[in-house]
Amino acid sequence: MTLVIGTDDGVYRASGPSFDDATRELDCGRVMRVRKFAGTDGVFACSKAGLYRSSGGEWTDIEVPREEVYSVLASPDGERLYAGTHPAHLYVSDDSGESWRELEGFQDLPSREEWFTPRHRNEAHIRSLGAHPDAPDRVVAGVEVGGVHVSEDRGENWTERRDGLQDDVHHVLVRGPEEFVASCGDGLYRTRDAGQSWNRLDGALSHRYFREALIHDGRLYAAAARSSPGTWSGADGADGALFVSEDGESFRRDSYPGEPEEVILAWTVEEGTVVAGTNEGRVLVDTDDGWETGGHLPAGIRSLSAV
Repeated sequence: MTLVIGTDDGVYRASGPSFDDATRELDCGRVMRVRKFAGTDGVFACSKAGLYRSSGGEWTDIEVPREEVYSVLASPDGERLYAGTHPAHLYVSDDSGESWRELEGFQDLPSREEWFTPRHRNEAHIRSLGAHPDAPDRVVAGVEVGGVHVSEDRGENWTERRDGLQDDVHHVLVRGPEEFVASCGDGLYRTRDAGQSWNRLDGALSHRYFREALIHDGRLYAAAARSSPGTWSGADGADGALFVSEDGESFRRDSYPGEPEEVILAWTVEEGTVVAGTNEGRVLVDTDDGWETGGHLPAGIRSLSAV
C-alpha cells in the first residue's frame, strides 16, 4: 500500500502497512490537493507554489500562469489538463502541461463579482474540479467561496449550479454523470440532476464543517468539525466527527483514533481499503475491527492519493 500525501509542509510518500517512515519528496509548502488520474501519466500536487507532476520520484513544476494552484483535473479521455487557481481562474492545457490558456468563459458567470472571503485576501479560488467518464464533456468546478458551476463543453462555457447550496465549497465528489456530493463550510449536499437542485444530507447531524467526502462500495464517508479552522484550539481541538451512511440518507457516527481533537480532511482507497488523513498528520485505516492508526506524519494532512 503506497500513498502520496499532500500536507502543510510539502508532499510525502509512504508505504504501508505502517506509514511512520514517510519521506518528503517535494518541499513546496502547503499542498492543497494531490491527485492521480486513470489514463494520465504521473501524480499531481496542487500547491501555493505551483502545480507539480511526478512520473517516478522527480517533481516538476508545470508552470500554470498563476502560481497558487488549488485544483487539477485530467479529462476522462486524457487529452486535456485543467488547473484551478487563486484567485479563481481556470486554465487548460491540450499538450500535457507544456502550454496553457485561460478558459475565459469561467469569468463570465453572473455571480463572479460575489466570489470572495475575507480569510483569503477578499478573493476566491477554484478548490475542486471533477468530471465523469459517462459525461466526458462535462466539467464541474467548486469555488471557495462561490458555489458549484458546470460546463457542458469541456470548460469553454459555464452555467451556475449554486441555488440551494451553501457557497463555501471545499470539495465536489463527482459520483456519476449527474450525481455530485458537495462538502461545504456549512453542510453536506447532494445533487442527482447535475446541480439543478441540491438536497442537504446533514440535517440530523451535530457537525456542519465538511472538507471532503468519499463513496466506496456504496458507503458514504463524511467527516466534519464543529466549525471552521479558526476554532480548532482548546481542549477538544477541532471537535471532529466521522459519519458513515449505508444508504446515502441516514448516518451513523463512527469512532476513530484521535477524535475529537483531530478532524479527518482527506480520503483515498488503496487495494479496496479506505484510508483517511487528519489535520494532525495521523493516517487512519479502516479495518474489520474498526479504524486504526496506520502512522503519523510530521505535518497536517490535506490530501491523499493511492499510487
